Amino acid sequence: MGFYRKNIGGLHQAVRVVLGIAVAAAAFVYLAGATAWLVALGGAGFALTGLVGYCPMCAMAGIGKGGMS
Repeated sequence: MGFYRKNIGGLHQAVRVVLGIAVAAAAFVYLAGATAWLVALGGAGFALTGLVGYCPMCAMAGIGKGGMS
């Protein structure tokens, strides 16, 4: 996957993975129906950006390694 470069650091990646999984799990425990699936999908997407190490929104804002901040 050479079309992107990592723009978030290791600690940031770990936090994203943990929070994404926690949100997805909490969605099924505390919510019901389509809402639970939508929130869980958002959590899974957040965790996936942590696993890959690339955040598209951070890249658009210029945040991260090699960016403005």
